[in-house]
Amino acid sequence: MFEEFIEETVEGAGASIFVRRTGAEDLPPLVLLHGYPQTSAMWHGVAPILAKKYQVVCPDLRGYGRSTKPASDEKHSAYSKRAMAADIVSVMENLGHKSFFIGAHDRGARVAHRLGLDHSDRVRAMTLLDIAPTREMYAQTSAAFATSYWHWFFLIQAAPLPERIIGKDPSEFWKRKCFNQVGRDNLFHPEALNEYLQAFNDPDTIHASCEDYRAAVTIDIDHDNADGDNRLTVPLQVFWAKHGAIEKCFDALKIWRQRAMSISGEALDATHYMAEEIPQDIADRMHAFFSRQPQSQLEVAQ
Repeated sequence: MFEEFIEETVEGAGASIFVRRTGAEDLPPLVLLHGYPQTSAMWHGVAPILAKKYQVVCPDLRGYGRSTKPASDEKHSAYSKRAMAADIVSVMENLGHKSFFIGAHDRGARVAHRLGLDHSDRVRAMTLLDIAPTREMYAQTSAAFATSYWHWFFLIQAAPLPERIIGKDPSEFWKRKCFNQVGRDNLFHPEALNEYLQAFNDPDTIHASCEDYRAAVTIDIDHDNADGDNRLTVPLQVFWAKHGAIEKCFDALKIWRQRAMSISGEALDATHYMAEEIPQDIADRMHAFFSRQPQSQLEVAQ
């Protein structure tokens, strides 16, 4: 995986961030953000395709993979999406990118949502995969959603309850959560799966990922509420899994129109881990959307 990608650590805004990156310097920059409980390895199918048209940067979010795991506090502020988004802004600036495109999945898409609100001048456009806004998903929770996304309600329990339960057999927990979510044993590339399981066997990663979810139901919602009527102004494309909880439990576009001014999207014939299931389709859809943006400078790549 990731042949011809540079692997290095770049300083974020309070965490050291492991990144994989490649692409000619005259191409527009694109950052790809992963979800739970994964690493930047989830982009192994998408990133090489997009690297023909972009400078692609794939970070491990703080708390995940090979990035550092900052100490948290009672407010879970170290794992607020605001803090995680600030890392990405710092990483991209340290790599020489003042503005950039974003492609993001799951938890990474929640980081991207906050990044677009806090740093709209940095974002040219973004594509988010298989999420609706966090606050609204919690507010509209149903029995069907709670059953499907049981981990949302388990991981937010006070430490160390989920940490100790997961820590008894982290690999088994990872597989049960992820394999069950796609409805079959395994769709993951062997090298990617090995990286996910190795990373998730670190107690610090388990704790940090729980803090990510605890932040989502507390400080992240406080930040959302403080936004008032402000909505995302950056061009936004969203896709969600036709065979997943978003399609089953929510009206995704209706919810997103409450939080974004320019929105398009649809359900795709895939499961939650669509970037690994249909990478060519995801890459094509991202490029088609980004290339329509007036500031994209994609004529350089064409």
